Amino acid sequence: MKAALFGASGKIGRRTLGLLRERGFDVRALIHNSPLPDEFMDYAETVHGSVTDARTVDAVVEGADIVLQMATTKEDPATFFDVSIKGTFQILEACRRHRPEQFILLGGDAAQGIWFYPHPEPINEQTPRIAYPGYYAFSKVMEETMTEQYRHQYGLGTTILRSSWVFDEDDLLNHFSLLKNVDPAEKGHGFGEPTDAVLELVREGKEHLPILLDRNGDPLKRHIVHIDDVVHALDRMLANPAAINEDFNIAAPEAFDYRSAAACLAEKTGLPSVEIACPYYHGFEIDISKARDRIGYNPRNDFATMADRAIAWRNQNRE
Repeated sequence: MKAALFGASGKIGRRTLGLLRERGFDVRALIHNSPLPDEFMDYAETVHGSVTDARTVDAVVEGADIVLQMATTKEDPATFFDVSIKGTFQILEACRRHRPEQFILLGGDAAQGIWFYPHPEPINEQTPRIAYPGYYAFSKVMEETMTEQYRHQYGLGTTILRSSWVFDEDDLLNHFSLLKNVDPAEKGHGFGEPTDAVLELVREGKEHLPILLDRNGDPLKRHIVHIDDVVHALDRMLANPAAINEDFNIAAPEAFDYRSAAACLAEKTGLPSVEIACPYYHGFEIDISKARDRIGYNPRNDFATMADRAIAWRNQNRE
């Protein structure tokens, strides 16, 4: 089988190339600015150009059995519309013309308003799409909406992999770093309202583990996912009839709360912790039962496992 891959040089795209090679797919990938890793240069056929160009996109999609859309941008007003929205539209249009067996969209839980809106019940596939402030979440809602409409309008076989925040390498330690997150670059990924005492710790360079608290003073709950489990989910979706015309929420085996998480990391690292009020954020957890039941999704990386792997990665890469 042949797969067309958009976003091949990205964090998940690179791992997807490895999965497709293991599964025996021939791959054609669109290359814009970032080249493929050296290990895939002799494996994947490449087409150079932009996801916004209809002819280039058509050349990538033509003859593909499966099309995977992973190209995206974050909070960049200059590029998000062209890459995420216009780009997804161009890919869907090419799929409408060439009729692959499956179109897979890598979506995100940002489309369901995590962290910024109350979710008293676990978030499942029926939870409405509602973007939180910013360009990224808006683009995720639009990508999913377009994919769903091409499913209805043109009978395109589509699958949405709606992933939680993806962690790899030492990402977990970076998120639990007071020094790196008091002034966040992306909304929702930083900390809430640090006190003067917390700001003084930052100025003095004294690392602490954050215990993020909601407006009631309770530790916030959050769901994330390890990249290995995202690739595992993708493996369960590829060319799987049970995944056609379905959406799947993908996350770790369970959510964590920041007090328990800080205690876990404190035991492993020896770092102290500090409480930080986040009155405008809302805890949440993801219901992954549909993915478990329908496609056999079985995530193996809980918070403690991700912590151990992040610490091991950092220690190994310091040598």
